[in-house]
Amino acid sequence: MRYYIIAGEASGDLHGSNLIKAIKAKDKDAVIQCWGGDLMQAAGGHLVKHYRSLAFMGLVEVVLNLPTILKNIQFCKKDIEQFNPDVFIGIDYPGFNLRIASWAKEQKYKVIYFIAPQVWAWKENRVPKMRTSIDRLLCILPFEKKYFKERWNWDVDYIGHPLMQVLATQQSLPHPLPALQQQKMIALLPGSRKQEIEKMLPLMLSVVQDFPNEQFAVAQAPGLADDWFASQISNAPNVHIVKNNTYALLNHSKAAMVTSGTATLETALLNVPEVVCYKGNPVTLFLAKWFIKIKFIALVNLIMDKEVVKELIQENLTPKNLVTALQDLLSNQSKQLQIKIDYATLKDILTTGNNASEVAADIIMEELKK
Repeated sequence: MRYYIIAGEASGDLHGSNLIKAIKAKDKDAVIQCWGGDLMQAAGGHLVKHYRSLAFMGLVEVVLNLPTILKNIQFCKKDIEQFNPDVFIGIDYPGFNLRIASWAKEQKYKVIYFIAPQVWAWKENRVPKMRTSIDRLLCILPFEKKYFKERWNWDVDYIGHPLMQVLATQQSLPHPLPALQQQKMIALLPGSRKQEIEKMLPLMLSVVQDFPNEQFAVAQAPGLADDWFASQISNAPNVHIVKNNTYALLNHSKAAMVTSGTATLETALLNVPEVVCYKGNPVTLFLAKWFIKIKFIALVNLIMDKEVVKELIQENLTPKNLVTALQDLLSNQSKQLQIKIDYATLKDILTTGNNASEVAADIIMEELKK
């Protein structure tokens, strides 16, 4: 069978790589063409475009880069037609993938969506179009199946969170950080895109001077040039860089400052107390306030439906507030204990006993047999 898969960011590349491995284990003749990153390529996908060229965040940024995005959409459609897959698989990245999914369905391709768009948070008006263009919607958060059934009368598949599978594998591996073995770290996770790193990392670095007895290390995401990343911390020479080894860093950390996204959930599942940070384009955030329907932005808090970890968003994300929040994490023992208790509950909620990639691959095979 022939599979065309699109992931538009680092987390999608990670989950896409495990999906490719699961597909290849079930279909020895699988031919896979993909948009993603190094991990999907290493897993056996033929990489058409790297997510580095696709990462545009926020409404304003999308508008400014609209010609490039439209060009990518047209290129993608032509590439799919030439490849002629048996199935199109979109992995998250809804602004792009939902457009391609709708077109692909019109062209009579089978459409599977792996990692459902977070329409329960905003852009709920996407759902009617999703229902007509997606053959199977695969959800990774436990409340999503109920949401789609009760709100839209749509039976979707809850497959469990693929991070549980990733972390189970990672926990069994050695995590050497030879240069950083003196003491437990404070980890800085500023994101995976240049745009968010340039905004978030200076704020995170601003607190370093307030903790002279602590050791800080920043996680360098895959796909970022070493010289460029080093330039981002040139004013903080005592901060270490850990490249492509975020789990090792978190396993060696006692606290973390994390940009909102999948990394907040990874940090929680590795039992590291964290402060969740987010600062976006003011225009984008102003417009988003009219549409966003959720109380929290951190996945940990959303799944638990309460503030497990501190969120510092937009105007509240200041060096002073970061220092206060980090001091609280480091010195408040009762808070540390409560976070660990909540993290244990979070793991119980997300543990299904299934391998999400295996379940997704089974559903894909099932659909292809129809």
